[in-house]
Amino acid sequence: MQPLEKLLRNQLERTIKEARDTAEEAARAALEQLGVGEATPFTHLSEQDRELRRKLRVHGRQLGDLRNDRGEQEIERLVEEVAYEHWHRMLFARFLAENNLLMYPDPDDPVAITLEECEDLAADEDAANGWELAARFAARMLPQIFRLDSPVFQLTLPPEHQQKLERLVSDLPLEVFTASDSLGWVYQFWQAKKKDEVNASEVKIGSRELPAVTQLFTEPYMVSFLLDNSLGAWWAARRLTESDLKNACSEEELRSKASIPGVPLDYLRFVQQEDGTWTPAAGTFDGWPEQLSDLKTLDPCCGSGHFLVAAFLMLVPMRMDLEDLSAREAVDAVLKENIHGLELDQRCVELAAFALALTAWKYPDAGGYRVLPELNVACSGLAISAKKEEWLALAGDDTNLRLALEELYKQFKDAPVLGSLINPEASLGKGSLFELKWEEVGPLLTKALAGEKDDERSEIGIVAKGIVKAAFLLSHKYDLVETNVPYLGVSKHHPRLLEFIEKWYTVGKYDLAMAFIERIREWIKPFGSYALVSLGEWLYLGPYAQYRKNYLEKHRPLFVLRLGWNAFSTPIRANPALLISSVDEKIGDSFSLSDCSANKSLQENMDSAIGCSVDRVSVADIRGNPDMRFITNLASDAALLNEFAEARSGLHAGDLHQFFKMHWEVEKFSWIWEPVQTAINEIARFSGREQVIRWEQEKGTLAALGKCQSNCRQKLKINE
Repeated sequence: MQPLEKLLRNQLERTIKEARDTAEEAARAALEQLGVGEATPFTHLSEQDRELRRKLRVHGRQLGDLRNDRGEQEIERLVEEVAYEHWHRMLFARFLAENNLLMYPDPDDPVAITLEECEDLAADEDAANGWELAARFAARMLPQIFRLDSPVFQLTLPPEHQQKLERLVSDLPLEVFTASDSLGWVYQFWQAKKKDEVNASEVKIGSRELPAVTQLFTEPYMVSFLLDNSLGAWWAARRLTESDLKNACSEEELRSKASIPGVPLDYLRFVQQEDGTWTPAAGTFDGWPEQLSDLKTLDPCCGSGHFLVAAFLMLVPMRMDLEDLSAREAVDAVLKENIHGLELDQRCVELAAFALALTAWKYPDAGGYRVLPELNVACSGLAISAKKEEWLALAGDDTNLRLALEELYKQFKDAPVLGSLINPEASLGKGSLFELKWEEVGPLLTKALAGEKDDERSEIGIVAKGIVKAAFLLSHKYDLVETNVPYLGVSKHHPRLLEFIEKWYTVGKYDLAMAFIERIREWIKPFGSYALVSLGEWLYLGPYAQYRKNYLEKHRPLFVLRLGWNAFSTPIRANPALLISSVDEKIGDSFSLSDCSANKSLQENMDSAIGCSVDRVSVADIRGNPDMRFITNLASDAALLNEFAEARSGLHAGDLHQFFKMHWEVEKFSWIWEPVQTAINEIARFSGREQVIRWEQEKGTLAALGKCQSNCRQKLKINE
């Protein structure tokens, strides 16, 4: 499948943004009509409406909507939930239908059904129209994504809004539902407006803001590079012979020999050793299990499932080839044994699970739609809104379950702002009395809640089950962790996030991205590895020197690719790095490093991932660089700028009009005005040579200001 072309992506973006506005307006109107936020029910409500209102209030409180002393209740979180679930149930229904996977739920023989056939059947199935019926069928197919008993779906949206939503999803072109990356863009566009609002507000980023601010679509070339040079490198090392590695003429030849149908390894990089033999640039991952059935992978910030799906599409043909499995057997095996995902936002978890399910059903010769194994994808940011005594009451008389729930309450009370940073094992500490395994807690909880009729208790139980599953994934170890870490500078951290990172990951406190690298290190098995899209600045900027020192002591870099500006197709100014590392202390001192930070366009960055030059450097080389910066051999052989020039601070935006002019604005150069060379955005003739500076032989106003600032700083030091 091909990714969405730009015009279609723009159309999808406009549609999603309009759909969110419409859906939230519809949700608010429907909830207000029922008086969900009011202290008492409207007198005209039927018994059925009163019951629905009560269930919605219970659900809203569990989401985090507060009820005051007068009985009035917020509905903001409930509005967001209703809007998201109703729109995405329709959207997923069309994804299924356009891929011949929307099934009529015949218990003996489910059959594919079209949207047109849903319209014809609507009246017989007691549905308002075909869209409602299609959405109902989709929800039945995806019980891990949509709660069939959720009061959210018992709520009917106003007809005018519902019809507009139906038009929006109907008007999207077919290509949107068959492209490879559409689902990845869906949540990005859903959160776009909220993200802009949060960034403009300059508030500290807490649980309400984190999902919008830290969501960033990971480019396909980044995913392919990281997986090809980790999982693909492991595969190539076991598929290529000594003769292949000794006699190959190029990387292309080796890729071709290592690849199999479905696993092209287009981004797998090789380097030649001193004896002329080739080896994968990131190494051969000899510490990983020899059997793929034992390989565990995790994406702890899985978003809409881009890495999960890509890893799935590599592992299925690999296991078919190695283990002589059928496509169906391999699909089920990979879902059960290899793929694991965590995400802060429950809505992203739904998208990731749907993306995995859709990919599994579409996999060639795997049998199409069927009930899949339970997906190992969970929300690490579920909120515990219940009081502690209500939470512990779920255990009944089971002492072990009560102890487990008490630990969960303590560790996950701030989950909406901490998410996958939570480490249940570390939080227990030495000497803890808690010995129950997390995988044993789920069945105990299910047994305790069997036959539960109380809505409040049922809602708490649903959250508890989700948290138990998250705790299970959070506490396990993995051979490969692959993800795009969230980026958030320390100045924007919520106080609780700041406090937590200061306690557990203080070395990475300057940015959430670095704190996550330290958390990821805890997930890795003794010989495991991780492959990340990372903040690039920490590899070279001065303020991160201490972190680089810590990194070189506790991590083992395998392949570092520094990308340049415009590495993302979305309008974000960033120069990220693609980072593959290990925690295996036995791995040698040398690693692969490519510095492509001069790239200016997306295409340049994509080309670099495939064909840039790769240097082999040692950790000792990096330690010997100024501030331990990650500089390639080619760059470090040249003389450094600080041998010839001194960088001074003081000419900031407020000084420009006083001290800088364009050269044509002065009559002639003199002791007052002298030429100055400035930084440039792109290469062109005479770029950076347009301006002059009021230098006055370093004896005028500018020098006086500098002397004044120096004296002020000196006085401050004396006063301190």
